[in-house]
Amino acid sequence: MKFSPLKLLANTLFFLQMSNTSQRVRETNQSVTSDFTLTGLFNHSGPHLALFSLVAAIFTMGLLGNAVLIFLIHTDARLHTPMYFLLSQLSLLDVGFPLVTIPKMAADFLQEEGAISFGGCAAQMFFLMLIGVSEGVLLSLISYDRYIAVCHPLHYPVLMRHQVCLLMVGTSWLSGVLVASIQTSITLHFPYCASHTVDHFFCELPALLKLSCADTSAYELALSVSGVLILLLPLSLVATSYSHVLGTVLHMHSAEARHKAFTTCSSHITVVGLFYEAAVFMYMVPGTYHTPQQDNVVSLFYSLITPTLNPLIYSLRNREVQMALVKILFRTGFRSKR
Repeated sequence: MKFSPLKLLANTLFFLQMSNTSQRVRETNQSVTSDFTLTGLFNHSGPHLALFSLVAAIFTMGLLGNAVLIFLIHTDARLHTPMYFLLSQLSLLDVGFPLVTIPKMAADFLQEEGAISFGGCAAQMFFLMLIGVSEGVLLSLISYDRYIAVCHPLHYPVLMRHQVCLLMVGTSWLSGVLVASIQTSITLHFPYCASHTVDHFFCELPALLKLSCADTSAYELALSVSGVLILLLPLSLVATSYSHVLGTVLHMHSAEARHKAFTTCSSHITVVGLFYEAAVFMYMVPGTYHTPQQDNVVSLFYSLITPTLNPLIYSLRNREVQMALVKILFRTGFRSKR
């Protein structure tokens, strides 16, 4: 048999290519089949037990507050307005935010374990991003609603008719689904062949990227740049809307109307500020500039504290909502007496 150097070289290259392919397949299989471990927020010391009880109480209050607000808006005809329809969607998102993270964190704490499957981690990351992006877009659309109500009140019934409100809500949800699908699929495409311990109390995109054994620097840069579109564009709409609102409010002749408009808009601005500050910190500031402990605190803030405060800041202190709540309580008490 005649020896052929070219054939030997071809066989060698084929063997190396197959070896690299097998290695990539092993890495992918390992990343797909392996579970992750969440470090959690608390240990079982005395102070941490107290903090865990506080988190559980805030979680319950947040769910109750948002559920009550959704119920009132649905049942009271006086709250069937564009603003309260949008706020009911915000409350729905605020119910979902803590439900995705807090029950899993509580179960891990009580069972003293932090394992989460690859699929569970993917689902957690997807729904968190879906809710977060949808809420950011919805907050900007709520600011537009306030701009029309204050600056163009005569055109409000036309510009904010029910079809427009449905389009706004659909846009916010669709934006969330689109961004979450893209970001989650890209993140899970990376191989996770090193440590599977997530230094976080839930699966969040920045925390997962730190575990990848591939070079994610280009994607992290793209993530920061995409934050300009996902976060700063809605935030610019909020700033523009409320700057026009403020200018109109300052020129109102009626002190009562000026006070009502200023109170409502200041509440909205507070909620927007709380939400966007946390989101910008997590997704626009590169991970090298903040520690895992800071990530845990900020994530707890926007996934639990902000959704709990939203119904209090936005609606439950409004006179219309208070009257609807009193009406429901009076009906309930009257029926129980009968």
